[in-house]
Amino acid sequence: MGLDIRWPIGIMFALIGALLVVYGIVTNWDAELYARSLGLNINLRWGIVLLGFGAVMLAHAWRAQRTAPPAGGGSQK
Repeated sequence: MGLDIRWPIGIMFALIGALLVVYGIVTNWDAELYARSLGLNINLRWGIVLLGFGAVMLAHAWRAQRTAPPAGGGSQK
């Protein structure tokens, strides 16, 4: 068939999530940065959420590709 849309979506969310997780870890000790969000490290939390969603999309795409019928699909005589 063609490209499964779950591959690019999963890669995009996983990359953005990984960037947010790294940024959240690096800036974890800056209390002034997170004062507006009641002291919560929003970057780290949403990075984990996005990374998880990207991983789920990639897992579903990999599973669909692994169980897909062979190309052509017709019976050969």
